[in-house]
Amino acid sequence: MILSDITVRWLAAAAAALALALAAAVALRSHRRRKRRRDLLARLERIAIAARHRVLVPDGMGGYFHLDHLLLTPRGVLILDTRRVPGLIFGGDQMSEWTVLNRGRRYTFDNPQPALYDRIAAVKALVGEVPVQGRLVFSDAGRFEKGRPTGVIMLDGLDAEFPAVVRDAQWSGTVSAYLGAWETMLPQLRPSPHEFTNL
Repeated sequence: MILSDITVRWLAAAAAALALALAAAVALRSHRRRKRRRDLLARLERIAIAARHRVLVPDGMGGYFHLDHLLLTPRGVLILDTRRVPGLIFGGDQMSEWTVLNRGRRYTFDNPQPALYDRIAAVKALVGEVPVQGRLVFSDAGRFEKGRPTGVIMLDGLDAEFPAVVRDAQWSGTVSAYLGAWETMLPQLRPSPHEFTNL
């Protein structure tokens, strides 16, 4: 079958329009991902005295753990493991796997708490007496239906649990107690090749 010039032009125009729409969709998705990353980093900078992102910390056995975010706060060192898990999440402290239901699809992932506890222990080994906490920060694309397990916080709750740093006289005293350990730890960190999750 021979196509007329008009048909060929219409097909070419339709293909160009489809390619343009796909390129626009990819660009919009990329823009939204970059904006989420900028917003997250800005939020973390507000609650931190100092911060390092995407680092490897020695595990004490010759290897390294990846950390999404390592923050120095007025309460000590804070490790944040960020996760974007859309859907209904069912997890618990004693469960080896957590379950997600999203758009008729069901899947599981390993309970992330033990890995977080290992990271906390690794950082504690480097900063001595400075308090070290860790949180699993889930984006608001997901929801824990049966309550949140220990150490889990939703992105919207981050500011409530860790308010913005107020730089006053009390802040200076607290910071000086932690800064030495923080500065001693930094040379032992390495850049991580892993991306952190855009919430």
